[in-house]
Amino acid sequence: MSAPAVLFDVPGPKARRLSLTLSIIAGTLIAAVLAWVIWTLAQPREAAGGLMLPGYFDASRWNIFTDPQVWQYIFVVGVWGTLRAALTASVLAIALGIVFSLLRSSAIAWVRVPTAVVLEFLRGMPVLLMMLFILLVLSTGAFWAVVAALTLYNGALIGEALRAGLAALPKGQREAGLSLGMRPLQSKMLVEFPQAFRQMLPIIVAQLVVLLKDTSLGYIVGYVELMRVTLNQLPSYYGNRYLFSFFVVALVLYLTMNLTLSWFARWVSRRTASKSSGERLDPDNPGQAMLLAQASAAGKQAEGGAAP
Repeated sequence: MSAPAVLFDVPGPKARRLSLTLSIIAGTLIAAVLAWVIWTLAQPREAAGGLMLPGYFDASRWNIFTDPQVWQYIFVVGVWGTLRAALTASVLAIALGIVFSLLRSSAIAWVRVPTAVVLEFLRGMPVLLMMLFILLVLSTGAFWAVVAALTLYNGALIGEALRAGLAALPKGQREAGLSLGMRPLQSKMLVEFPQAFRQMLPIIVAQLVVLLKDTSLGYIVGYVELMRVTLNQLPSYYGNRYLFSFFVVALVLYLTMNLTLSWFARWVSRRTASKSSGERLDPDNPGQAMLLAQASAAGKQAEGGAAP
């Protein structure tokens, strides 16, 4: 039985005492900063015209949330607007990513090279700039400007992830399909692509988390979603004294949606862990999947070239 490998020496008594001391100091500083922030937010503040307003934790700043109509408007208009754009863009981005991955991995140069140029352009263009361009030039309306921009950007990233998954598959998978009489495209669609999609599924779900957060950029182009409802429409109607309260509500709702999707991504990552190497893709690091797949593909090519 071999001894477990470690990347550093086991700390001695002095190192452990130093680590404990630094941890206590850091924890004390963090607690002090949090206490100062809470105390500052709780202090009364002067508004325009010399009017004194209570602190942000005063009950008068939260009493509107006893009105069911406020919550109804937040969920029916705000949350649903965010989810509607995110769901529509997610379905279209996955479909577009599949198309991009097939074109990018094509053996035909005049198909593969232009696709690579388009992918690099879409990955390098800011999502907000894309939304503004679609809205102002194509006059699609705010909803489709948000959906189209999120579809193009995330579709490009999903396509690159799927292409990396295809490249990481053993060559024997393709050869097995061809030996059964399949055409190259049939082998890719029926044999290779399902395996690549399953391998990259945690990273695709993680990219959809990013897509959900990017729907908040629709605030800039006039799309009515959670950010616009909680930080623009409702404070304008009820007064800016409730702005901080609506900010906290928006934060909690975004965290709830994103953490739920992140949990689902980690669950998918555990279910789709590689049986051969035991590696599990990190759903919070989408770039890891493409790097791991590319390294695996390079290793397989090196092994093939070294074979007699």
